Amino acid sequence: MFILYAVAIGLLIGLLIGGRPSALGEIKFRWWPLVFAGFLVQVVLFQDAVAERVGSLGPILYVASTLMVVIAVLRNLDVPGIPLVALGAACNLAAILANGGFMPASPGAMAALGRADPVIYSNSAVLAHPMLEPLTDVFALPTWLPFNNIFSVGDAILAIGVVVVIVTTMRRGARSDEVGPTGDD
Repeated sequence: MFILYAVAIGLLIGLLIGGRPSALGEIKFRWWPLVFAGFLVQVVLFQDAVAERVGSLGPILYVASTLMVVIAVLRNLDVPGIPLVALGAACNLAAILANGGFMPASPGAMAALGRADPVIYSNSAVLAHPMLEPLTDVFALPTWLPFNNIFSVGDAILAIGVVVVIVTTMRRGARSDEVGPTGDD
């Protein structure tokens, strides 16, 4: 849900600088079905009914679905902002791999949201001494925000990349409207 805020902020900034929202439809994101499939697996995987049944396959499925998204992102490095998305995703994947298929969550961040360590498979787990701790979920959104959650440095970098993708695309669309129909001013 953290990315929803990045999308909203990107749209707001894009509009404030005169960008054109319809330009977002012009992004040529290659291998987008891989991103969709990866996120779909995660949405299903972290439903309580499914999480209870997957058991030890949970971490494997989580890593595989995350790799699907990372591969598609890497295929689109030429899109402005996507290198930041890739860097954020790489930070997250490194922390997940280093911790056995879980994204460690700091007890302080979980407590800030009033949450406890999940008892069934979840992408987050409170670990006593996580590997690559600075890359883990150590921050919490304020509880007054809807969809508040914990997040990592990688999530923040990824979100900045999403904002850059949206703003630069919207701004390019506005610039192309300023050019005459034949390409002349």
